[in-house]
Amino acid sequence: MKRRGIGIIAVLLIGIVAPPMAAWAQQAGKVYRVGLVFTTAPVSEMIGPDPVHPLVRSFLDGLRALGYVQGRNLVLEPRSAEGKFERFREILEELVSLKVDVLVVAGNPLTQRAKEVTSIVPIVMAGFVNDPVTYGLVASLARPGGNVTGLTGTVGPEIEGKRVELLKEALPKIRRVAFLGTKPDWEDSFGKSTQAAAQAVRVTLLHAEHTPDDYADAFARIIRERPDALLVPNTTSNFARRRLIVDFATKSRLPGMYPVRDFTEAGGLMSYGLDFRDQFRRVAVYVDKILKGAKPADLPVEQPTKFELVINLKTAKALGLTIPQSVLIRADEVIE
Repeated sequence: MKRRGIGIIAVLLIGIVAPPMAAWAQQAGKVYRVGLVFTTAPVSEMIGPDPVHPLVRSFLDGLRALGYVQGRNLVLEPRSAEGKFERFREILEELVSLKVDVLVVAGNPLTQRAKEVTSIVPIVMAGFVNDPVTYGLVASLARPGGNVTGLTGTVGPEIEGKRVELLKEALPKIRRVAFLGTKPDWEDSFGKSTQAAAQAVRVTLLHAEHTPDDYADAFARIIRERPDALLVPNTTSNFARRRLIVDFATKSRLPGMYPVRDFTEAGGLMSYGLDFRDQFRRVAVYVDKILKGAKPADLPVEQPTKFELVINLKTAKALGLTIPQSVLIRADEVIE
């Protein structure tokens, strides 16, 4: 009698447990499709299990840490306009037609266009987005509303002033510095902050103007004007062409201040700015939450908190420069 009672209980328990286990098995077998869209990066740098592009690599590292593996439960759809902004809609519409579970996008124009293309697919901003509330991308940072959330790169224009001050402190003798940026870069609040900071430390800024995909005229002016140093603002086009810029600076024996560590690792003298690799690992957290059922409207937009100063002493030595100890001790990393 006792055995029969135990058998009935076992059957009842199986009946209770089976549906959740079946649901779990179905969830475990699901393959998620994530669209990742950049504005200027070469697509060739974004593909593969270990992509060349450092931010894509950081994003995948973040996803792997959360249990997502390409070819098993994840399909990454990397795309880039490669500087051709008119392709934004075409790329986004293609990804929506592929029924991606999440769209990860970089930059204000791309995020705005993604929002126009779909109000249903969740959109995660990937850190290169400034003032998302002002630009109407989200209702507020605390409660975004709609289908857009993620990370903002907004830190305030004063960060550009900080870069000027650090450059001057590291190289006290500089008097003329080339600002490598587009016309909007020069005229916006960040550009004006750079100009004000330069004036405060008695440095003359020369605007070496380029277009998003053509640096020839800017480089020609720098060669002609022969400034003491180079200042590179934080833009998607500059990041995408970081190797071109650093190679030019190296050949011109021009010390530079750059916006992120990737320039310094490529041979630039120094960088100060956001840790974008950390930000892209954080983007993976947003994607994971959404894939697990969270709504973008309820996920607060995250503001940057991690900054880093990186100095390349090998480059300083090659240029015959001595970086003051007062600057070196403040560096988060020194490349020797």
